[in-house]
Amino acid sequence: MRPGWKYIVFFFIGCVTLSAQQSTRIEATLVPEQNTIEIRQEITFTNTSSTILSEIYLHDWANSFATKTTPLAKRFAENYSSAFHFEKNKERGNTRIHSITSQTNAPLTWERGDAIDILKVILENPLAPNESVNFTAMYTVTLPKAKFTRYGAAKNGDFKLKYWYLSPAVYDSEWQVYSNKNIDDLYTKPTDFEITFTYPSNFKLTSEFSSVASEELLENTRTKLSAEKRTKAILHFEQINSFESIETDKLTVVSNLIDKDVANPVRALLTDRIVHFLDDKLGPYPFDSMLISESDYKSSPVYGLNQLPDFLSPFPDGFEYDMQHLKTITRNYIEQTLLLHPREDYWLTGAIQIYLMMEYVNAYYPKMKIIGNLSNFWIIRWSHASELEFNDQYPFLYRNMARRNLHQSLVTPKDSLVKFNKNIASDYYAGDGFIYLSDYLGKETLEKSIKQLFSEKSLQEVTSKDFQKILEDNTTLPVNWFFEEYVGKRTVLDFKIKNVEKKDDSLVVTIKNKENNVMPVSLYGLNKDEVVYKTWTKPVDSLITVTVPAQNIRKLTLNYDARIPEINQRNNYKNLKGILNRPVQFRLFQDVEDPTYNQLFFMPIFEYNLYDGLTTGVKLYNKTFLNKELDYKLEPQFGFRSKTIIGSGSISYTEQFDTESLYATRIGISGNRYSYNDGLFYKRISPFMTFAFRNNDDLRDNEKQFINVRNINVFRDENPNDPNQDPNYSVFNMQYVYSNPNLINYFRGEVDYELSSKFSKLSVEFTYRKLFLNNRQLNVRAFAGVFLFNDTREDNDFFSFALDRPTDYLFEYNYYGRSEDQGLFSQQLIVAEGGFKSQLEPAFANSFITTINASTNIWKWIYAYGDIGLVHNKGNAVKTVYDSGVRLSLVADYFELYFPMYSNLGFEPGLPNYEERIRFIVTLSPSTLLRLFTREWY
Repeated sequence: MRPGWKYIVFFFIGCVTLSAQQSTRIEATLVPEQNTIEIRQEITFTNTSSTILSEIYLHDWANSFATKTTPLAKRFAENYSSAFHFEKNKERGNTRIHSITSQTNAPLTWERGDAIDILKVILENPLAPNESVNFTAMYTVTLPKAKFTRYGAAKNGDFKLKYWYLSPAVYDSEWQVYSNKNIDDLYTKPTDFEITFTYPSNFKLTSEFSSVASEELLENTRTKLSAEKRTKAILHFEQINSFESIETDKLTVVSNLIDKDVANPVRALLTDRIVHFLDDKLGPYPFDSMLISESDYKSSPVYGLNQLPDFLSPFPDGFEYDMQHLKTITRNYIEQTLLLHPREDYWLTGAIQIYLMMEYVNAYYPKMKIIGNLSNFWIIRWSHASELEFNDQYPFLYRNMARRNLHQSLVTPKDSLVKFNKNIASDYYAGDGFIYLSDYLGKETLEKSIKQLFSEKSLQEVTSKDFQKILEDNTTLPVNWFFEEYVGKRTVLDFKIKNVEKKDDSLVVTIKNKENNVMPVSLYGLNKDEVVYKTWTKPVDSLITVTVPAQNIRKLTLNYDARIPEINQRNNYKNLKGILNRPVQFRLFQDVEDPTYNQLFFMPIFEYNLYDGLTTGVKLYNKTFLNKELDYKLEPQFGFRSKTIIGSGSISYTEQFDTESLYATRIGISGNRYSYNDGLFYKRISPFMTFAFRNNDDLRDNEKQFINVRNINVFRDENPNDPNQDPNYSVFNMQYVYSNPNLINYFRGEVDYELSSKFSKLSVEFTYRKLFLNNRQLNVRAFAGVFLFNDTREDNDFFSFALDRPTDYLFEYNYYGRSEDQGLFSQQLIVAEGGFKSQLEPAFANSFITTINASTNIWKWIYAYGDIGLVHNKGNAVKTVYDSGVRLSLVADYFELYFPMYSNLGFEPGLPNYEERIRFIVTLSPSTLLRLFTREWY
């Protein structure tokens, strides 16, 4: 072969290699009346591995909606999203495969694996390395309602398509195939698309693909689209077009994220600025156009901005529009250019995105506060929250999870992240890590490495190890600690100045790394607020000694500018003069933590109970918006009815563990003084200790176990109307709790032991809630209690087991009128001990009791309930008791009404004063109500 021909052949081979190794040709027809798409898809798959393949796996994520037991359905349930479970089958969506045939039109064997949204196609002949195979699939996709994932059939009749076609999985020594879990992480090779779509002419098709041709066919339109090296094909069919195209000299941005308060020219200028910023930081975008949609943004919004109603915005005009587009465009820019594994190596995408967002805000909104113009409002501007910059939200929200001991390593598979980490904290922690690296290596080194990664790996499969290699080549400083410790471990950062020793004209500073990791820290020397010295240590594993010049230094500080996302910055300060490293600060109302002060908060409080009436006082406490190890509070109050000082107080210390199944221990003491009847008061003092256990390998697992040990000491005023009263007593209580709450299967078990001078008792309680596939819900609770010994008087049931209304001698239930035996307050229901709703006799058991409480739904929030049990008192025969009725569960466990129907008393609606037999559950405690709304966040 002549040399010239060699160059031509090599050039041709190179062109083939650079082109996409997969291609797909789709002919599709949209049938809006049935929410279906009829599809004929030709797939060309190239074996780029060194392994001979006998089968090919396809992602069929359109079928992940097919049943209530798919991995996607289970994920909805884990996140307490019930809409999918209660939806009609025809509204959920599915895929019906009609045939899969080879290039010779021979039928191919296919099957669904363990997961319903994965197809395995058996090839006619084994596929050798570097060879390609063509096959054709004929199938019908029924689109799900868009309310589940924001894609599918919209309520207004529009269609938003994302995972609507079959997508070949990636093979790299093993098949990278997995189910849809609504975390937007489909992993595919760059694909050449050719799509011909037929749809009714009243729809407008919007896509980022090139429109090759379009023709009108009676009442339909047929449009041909094409694109090269794409990893997804998102299409929008709208009856009224909501998208606008913004032309820049770099690319065209097609968006329906439109703020009507921002004029068209301003929207164009802001979009152009974002595109040029990204082009400067990352390099050119590899395609001519980019589609961003409201659906994409709402799946990953700028948290904080998305919680604000449209009529209330503390930010200047255009800022929200700018941030929304910045986040969505940046994400698309990265994901479409760097082909990272979206389930295993997602952290690098998040790190680059959040880092660039912070740099953009620093460049164009350097003075923007986290709460915008509200920071100037007179009632807020005194707070530390008003001083926080907009970019301070990123370490703050990460610390929220770290302080809860719910943080996860950045190499945790994306489908194993708890919801808050997946949506917010993991990306924020990754972005904070790049700020950390930027300060340690120098901003120029980091940004040069990011841009080099995009230049060298654009539209190629890439891993975070490629970035590590580039970073190491661009610096002489060690960076392995970042990838091995910061990224690779489930750990937190916490440094402290352990000791400072003056030696001649120098200071010998001993720095301690309090956590099990090896990372560097910055050390500052301050003269008042002026930085006179700064240095970085080597990566610290436990202790390190640094010598710094003493001249003009009055205070030493670690991580002074908070470039390192430490979990605790309160121990970073060392005053060389004075007693306190941090001065005391008093604040009205709870505030964001300011690590430069010892903060103490106070706020007015208002409460109510029947005997003290309206109570008001002041709450003194140290708790900020983030959890602390040491918590204390004091709540002195005045009761306007009892005319006396009442209140409560507590102090506790919590220690958390990163790597053990024992993830937290808590020790403390609490006390309170309130009225328990008219003119009668009680004091309760209780030291306590709690051990908390969980599955530390899977933080998404709701299973938890607790061991609670406490001693309750009660001192009551003697009641002159009750000469048999035991006014003062002490009860030792040990409790084991097993809890596994989920939407489909809820279970909680409890074993409780109590010991006092006059009695000892043991009880067991189990609660089970099951949501069946037919939407029927069954609730079952079982309770059994027995006295091991009981020397209390037989005519006094204060310590006895209660059938329907516990006496609450430990003063732990939130009774609004605990001593009432008639009137509205006596009808308050606490489902504890016997758990009955009807007021039957015997109402107490001084020997043993066992009961079963059950209910099932009749229609939506209307339930039928029934209780049955055995009650035994010393000297009496065992009594069988039962009741039944209707329960209105308006908000389960928080607001419920119980209407007794039939019991040992007979037909209760026919008995006198039926309205006094109705029972209610009402929760007024703000902290308890807050759990109702936050259980979906984590």
